Amino acid sequence: MHEAIRYGVIGTGMMGVEHIENLAAIAGTVVTAVCDPHPPSIENALAACPDDAPPPRVFSDHRDLLDAGVCDVTVIATPNHLHVTPLLDSMAAGLHVLVEKPLATTVADCRTLVEAARDHAGVVWVGLEYRYMPPVARLIDEVRAGAIGTLRMLSIREHRFPFLHKVGDWNRFTANTGGTLVEPCCHHFDLMNLIVGERPVRVMASGGQDVNHLDEVYDGRRSDILDNAFVIVEYGGGVRTMLDLSMFAEASRNSEELVAVGDAGKVEALIPDDIVRIGRRGTHWHDVEEHHVVDDRIAHTGLHHGSSYLEHVGLLDAIRTGGEPEVSLEDGMLAVAIGAAAHRSIDDGRPVEVAELLDP
Repeated sequence: MHEAIRYGVIGTGMMGVEHIENLAAIAGTVVTAVCDPHPPSIENALAACPDDAPPPRVFSDHRDLLDAGVCDVTVIATPNHLHVTPLLDSMAAGLHVLVEKPLATTVADCRTLVEAARDHAGVVWVGLEYRYMPPVARLIDEVRAGAIGTLRMLSIREHRFPFLHKVGDWNRFTANTGGTLVEPCCHHFDLMNLIVGERPVRVMASGGQDVNHLDEVYDGRRSDILDNAFVIVEYGGGVRTMLDLSMFAEASRNSEELVAVGDAGKVEALIPDDIVRIGRRGTHWHDVEEHHVVDDRIAHTGLHHGSSYLEHVGLLDAIRTGGEPEVSLEDGMLAVAIGAAAHRSIDDGRPVEVAELLDP
């Protein structure tokens, strides 16, 4: 292992550039290679690299990057449906990997990746960075410390802007993304799994494409991506969680709001206000604690409130110490499975057992 850990970024669209910018703020890392078949994306990647570092080598095919032997870690930030092959090839090359969310677009592909990684000696980390947003991390700490007693209910509201324009607008189609409840929402399902600490059992969902992208047609295909949903997830220990998603609600002060309720109280996290509120049963609204939560370790805020920076710090530490990834391939698969179950619930009009997808 070289003194500076060498990174190759495969896929240099918006998230690939975000990773490059975060790595530029972390000592002991250097981006030695970038890969993308789209020249404007390569230009953006090169512009994001620090001026005081040697320019990275440029590739249009990830296999050529891997064959060049110029990196210790790959960051896979390709479109969702193109994660599997670069990840398998990176592991076959003996490299550490950070793969963007969702791990894959289907549970079957996720299972293939989990099985392939069983004998892999390197660190493979899934980019579910919402765990590291400071208010979310504080909420998790409060729940685990018993501030609300025994957790009984967890709700997550994401009221946000529509899907952004990507190269070729690949994200307008379920076949490419895995579906809305897999693509952005795997973040929220991962948080549910992490906070509840139990295995999800059953999913009930209602959703549709009612406002966004209705008149968008690409090569004769109309966009089929959902823009709103309610999703209820039931867990083995009896905890219930709910996602409230609207992708035509950009006129919101806080795009994410998490509320955990236990038998002794309630804790809320508001983003981007970075506020955490803690209330206890038997008191009133004017007794609720309110904290503005920051993390002084964050050296680059970026697009996700500093969480991608903290994710990379954790990955680098695991690589240097030989530790386990904090976000495993199994975590990534379980988040995809809940999203896929939610889509099946909407399509079939029924509750769906998560085991239907995980244990077909």
